[in-house]
Amino acid sequence: MEIIRNISSYYILEGESILDALNKSNKNPVRTIFIIDDKGIIKGVLTDGDLRRWLLANTDNIDFSSPVSRAMNKEFAYGKLSQDRSELHDIFDPKFRALPLIDERGRLVAVAIHNLNNYKIGEKLLSQDSPSFIIAEIGNNHNGDFQLAKELVDRAYSAGADCIKFQMRDLDSLYGKSIQEEKGNADLGTQYTIELLSKFQLSDNELFSIFDYVKSKGSIPLCTPWDTPSLEKLNEYGMEAFKVASADFTNYKFIEEIASKGKLMICSTGMATEKEIREGIKYIQKLGCPFALLHCNSTYPAPFKDINLNYISHLKQLSKGLVGYSGHERDINISIAAVSLGAKIVEKHFTIDKTMEGNDHKVSLLPSEFKNMVTGIRQVEESMGSITDRSLSQGEMMNRENLAKSLVASVDIPAGQKIDEAMIEIRSPGQGLQPNRISDLVGKALGVDKKSGEFFFEDDLNDESTEPKNYNFKRKWGVPVRYHDLDKMRSMSNVKLLEIHLSYTDMTLDFKDFIKDPLDIGLVIHAPELFTGDHTLDLCSLDKDYRELSMRFMKETISLTKELQPYFSQKNVPIVTNVGGFSTSQHLEKKKHKDLYKILADNLEELKTEGIEIIPQTMPPFPWHFGGQQFHNLFVDAESIVEFCEVNDIRICLDASHSQLACNFLKESFIEFTKKVSPYIAHMHLADASGVDGEGLQIDDGDINWKSFCSVIDDLAPQATFIPEIWQGHKNNGQGAWKALHKLATYMV
Repeated sequence: MEIIRNISSYYILEGESILDALNKSNKNPVRTIFIIDDKGIIKGVLTDGDLRRWLLANTDNIDFSSPVSRAMNKEFAYGKLSQDRSELHDIFDPKFRALPLIDERGRLVAVAIHNLNNYKIGEKLLSQDSPSFIIAEIGNNHNGDFQLAKELVDRAYSAGADCIKFQMRDLDSLYGKSIQEEKGNADLGTQYTIELLSKFQLSDNELFSIFDYVKSKGSIPLCTPWDTPSLEKLNEYGMEAFKVASADFTNYKFIEEIASKGKLMICSTGMATEKEIREGIKYIQKLGCPFALLHCNSTYPAPFKDINLNYISHLKQLSKGLVGYSGHERDINISIAAVSLGAKIVEKHFTIDKTMEGNDHKVSLLPSEFKNMVTGIRQVEESMGSITDRSLSQGEMMNRENLAKSLVASVDIPAGQKIDEAMIEIRSPGQGLQPNRISDLVGKALGVDKKSGEFFFEDDLNDESTEPKNYNFKRKWGVPVRYHDLDKMRSMSNVKLLEIHLSYTDMTLDFKDFIKDPLDIGLVIHAPELFTGDHTLDLCSLDKDYRELSMRFMKETISLTKELQPYFSQKNVPIVTNVGGFSTSQHLEKKKHKDLYKILADNLEELKTEGIEIIPQTMPPFPWHFGGQQFHNLFVDAESIVEFCEVNDIRICLDASHSQLACNFLKESFIEFTKKVSPYIAHMHLADASGVDGEGLQIDDGDINWKSFCSVIDDLAPQATFIPEIWQGHKNNGQGAWKALHKLATYMV
């Protein structure tokens, strides 16, 4: 806890405006403003949450010039400057980081900042929002062998440890010479422990050398001091934090000595009773030292029935700070589960041979086990999400469309006729309104005719729909179609090209059943991603048989394109394709990309056909393949795209949604990405995007700055053609596509 006495950025007078309060809140680290009167007496508080509630309550009359007193929360916790820190900790609401401190007259005199959930060790941030800090506890598992200690460091670092920890003891200070010399008078357990420690100690200088070696690897050294001389040596060395062993949790004198160094204490709570834990927390809080607590069962190995992982949540409530787990059980599953319960620090013993002498080896993880634990923890962290309203992932939306049911017209319904329940039936697939929306539909009069068997859509519930019009884009543009809606979509506007999205079943149809006469319009083909036999196209698969089958399917697509070509005005027809190079469990290392790009280049050379241009489309980091997420490696980052295009004389289809997702993932600018790849763009798919996997959003519904993007492509890729590619945009007579074109028309001027 930090007490702030210079509070000028934390308060505002009650007569000042809400906008003034917002501007001031941006100047303090907790985005909280306290409202006072002209005598300095606190009247209320304004947090981001308070502001949101005020906005929701005043949607029809939002006036940021209103006095801040209208938006402030009058119900707030406060403390007194005279209270000790343990009492202030008890007052703190875990949801807030700032507590106003008042004097005897109620005047705001200071602010307490609750910063126990935000620490830094080296370059690693420890907070509620950061990845778990994973400690490989070597302890004394080096068995006094300096070279073995270095090997353990190497193996722990390779296994994914964030931190590598040791132990330091001054045996004379810890046990006294009499106990060491008169082993026969000691208990058997003490005899065994002293003998092991005497045999397996590293010298101080050897430990310091090992700490330096840990740093040279890019990792963080940590050490448990077991006594005051060891603490002083470690502090003098510059240890950034200290681990407090379970055995010392009730050793207040020693804890006070550690706290006096002002560094983070990571305290294990094994062997302590509930009463001792509660009292220990209060004592540490009084010291004002940053600390984190580790739930622990100090049995070697700990029986599963005694671990009580649910105590982690309880420990978090008691400390109101960061908590973690120190495990002494066999296997890795408990530590992984601890992370799901809120553990932000995980400590596990580490060895390369469980049969070595010493009790810790038996409960230690081997390098392969530790690596699997780290992988499991990172997977759990990625899956945790946040406590927000549930939304559908892209994969769920795809599967809902395929597997769920929709509301469908059971009869022809002319425009203007009110719908009754008898006109509606429920059928698969789930391409339209979900069945629970039937009450929204009954009694509604549609603005257009609805034929029997057609789906009802969200747009049918709106009073206004987007009507297609003639567009005046400076570049050639079109819409995505299938054979069955090709003629209808073409007739609705002044479309300049059609991009036919082929499925593997379309490959078996006679296109002449849908295209009777030649069309004075351009053509783009989108190759199928999935072919018969559940085969996902991959032109650079390392599996030779799989790759050759993909090549066969691609050649069939080229043959069909050549048959279609005479029916369109396009002399050089682009085929947009996902070229493959995906993986199923994780992204591949960069060095492996070159092999895939080389295979792809050779195969694209083999596929070259006069009048046909294969243009790979840019890809997101996590593409959706028929309802499941995978990992994409090629055509994701700008540098590799540019290099491949230059070396192989290849042009691309820029999928704006895909590449915005890629840039979000890589933490790079999408506009700079576009500038780099623009010279190689033949065609574009335009849709918005959000996060790292929210693709195909309507224009302006995501992260893309369309004004800047359109400015770049106007300057650097003026000849590139485009279509809108909104998720489900072709449904309901292309409502999503027409809306996108309306919006794009405001940017492409």
